[in-house]
Amino acid sequence: MSAIHPTACVAPGARIADGASIGPYCIIGPDVAVGEGCRLVAHVHVAGHTTIGARTVIYPFASLGTPPQSVKYRGGPTRLTIGADCDIRENVTINIGTEDDRGVTEIGDRCFLMAGSHVAHDCKVGSDVTFANNAVLGGHVSVGDHSFLGGQAAVRQFVRIGEGAMIVGMSGVRADIIPWGMAQGPLANLTGINVVGLRRRGFAKLEILRLREAYRELFLGDGLFRDRLARVEGKCAGDRLVGGILAFIRSGTRPLASAIRRTSAAAEQEA
Repeated sequence: MSAIHPTACVAPGARIADGASIGPYCIIGPDVAVGEGCRLVAHVHVAGHTTIGARTVIYPFASLGTPPQSVKYRGGPTRLTIGADCDIRENVTINIGTEDDRGVTEIGDRCFLMAGSHVAHDCKVGSDVTFANNAVLGGHVSVGDHSFLGGQAAVRQFVRIGEGAMIVGMSGVRADIIPWGMAQGPLANLTGINVVGLRRRGFAKLEILRLREAYRELFLGDGLFRDRLARVEGKCAGDRLVGGILAFIRSGTRPLASAIRRTSAAAEQEA
């Protein structure tokens, strides 16, 4: 049985799974599906064609499934899907998709969206992703698994953030960030590789060293970028980490974030 507080407003047609808990003053629309064991703490607003995965916890004043903040949205039955075991904190906002894209905004499993963060229409966020306070995505952004966005980071529309990337707080991301890249600054330049994230994911030291060498060749080496790309492809065929970056670059249609050289002190701390 689900537990629904008497002050909550659950519209006819909403599907509340067994074991879900709907707290005081929550508002649930008619096209919402709340998964087994979910907990909506209080004052949560869920609208639109929204599906929330099992055991996800949503805190007060989060607003999910509301119409896109887009002048092109025409009122269609676009969707929002949120995975299992997510932690969605206070004042988080997530919009449904638009008719001119895939029509769905997606959040993967085990994501942690801290207070005030925002996911706009048609975004696709992978699993095990963390948004620190007030991190925001524009429309049509994709974020790879195991990525981290620092506090007040802002990502412009259509940008891709690769798997395991680390966006430092207060950064403004306007170009694609490679997998396992570390980006920082008003224009979110690459400053290196997310070594801490790689270690936490269990990659071997030799794999990390090969990735760092490939990064230096690609972004800090001599000659034209297309020539550097070809050299790295020739040297690192079959390497899973480097191969992931090369595939990401080859599949892109928009600019890549450029790299800057780190200070010697910062490089020593990373090592």
